[in-house]
Amino acid sequence: MIPGPEHDRDHDTILDIGVIGAGSWGTALANLLAHKGFKVTIWARNNQLVDAINRQHTNPLYLEGFTLSNNLRASNSIVETVVGKQMILSASPSHVLRHVMEQARDHIPVGVPIVSASKGIENDSLMIVSEILEDVLPLRCHPYLAYLSGPSFAHEVAINTPTLVVIASYSQRLATKVQRTFLTDTFRAYTSHDVVGVECGGALKNVIAIASGVVTGLGFGHNATAAIITRGLNEITRLATRKGANPLTLAGLAGMGDLVLTCTGGLSRNRTVGLKLGQGMTLSDILSDMTMVAEGIKTSQSVFDLSRQLDVEMPICDEVYRVLYEDKPVKQAISTLMSRDPKEEMRFYS
Repeated sequence: MIPGPEHDRDHDTILDIGVIGAGSWGTALANLLAHKGFKVTIWARNNQLVDAINRQHTNPLYLEGFTLSNNLRASNSIVETVVGKQMILSASPSHVLRHVMEQARDHIPVGVPIVSASKGIENDSLMIVSEILEDVLPLRCHPYLAYLSGPSFAHEVAINTPTLVVIASYSQRLATKVQRTFLTDTFRAYTSHDVVGVECGGALKNVIAIASGVVTGLGFGHNATAAIITRGLNEITRLATRKGANPLTLAGLAGMGDLVLTCTGGLSRNRTVGLKLGQGMTLSDILSDMTMVAEGIKTSQSVFDLSRQLDVEMPICDEVYRVLYEDKPVKQAISTLMSRDPKEEMRFYS
């Protein structure tokens, strides 16, 4: 039996943290930890970005306008970023997560927390992030995996806006340890045992946010947005519970909380994609203007395939997929949703 966090007393004090991924979210979390006094090393592929973080204490590509802590330094070596660290934070986009963690896995120290802040579902395998990490990382790492999710724009974390998230892990001791590591006066973390529910909520809300942006772009108003959010939550919960999640998790921060934020917030990249689609732009034109990843685009393909594999009805997600990948006109997609057969609202929860 591999000893887990409940039996490991050698790594209670975290002083040195490695962060894999220097996008807006990874940088915001790394900076939060650095401001708490931790020594933080963040990995970035781009040598110019590494230089900007180390010399100017800024991330001009993904978190422009913020001065980063002196406790935060960057490296273009993933080995240097993880070797000797007392906690690893993984914040790569989900579609490159497997490749990135394959480079890191043999260098991660034994018995240190590995906290994932990625959200998504892999296209080919249809794995959620927790399944990807368990597939890629050696068995010795599995007891130390935790997952951070919830309503949290990187920009607002960077300016210390009050933010609430959830830390999910199969180990309560590990979840509590990670919770304490992230807590600040403006960043509050709760714990959860429901890894699958937290992961599904974080991934699927991005697809629904594209739909929310579409109805806003079409000028349909608040009624339509509320309907998309509510029925979208229904779809998320159906798929998550089919995978073994607790439906109450989807009523919390990683479900409804993250969904509301991503479907209504102006900083939401996924909502912005939908908004521009609703206004008549093509997906290729939208993507050419974006420097950051909108996870919902790739995740919509995964959800389309996964819902069929698990025999889960997800009409909103289906229409998002058809708009993105089959060039279905957005007005026709809305018409398809509105003309479906009448149903009982909560029949899928019986």
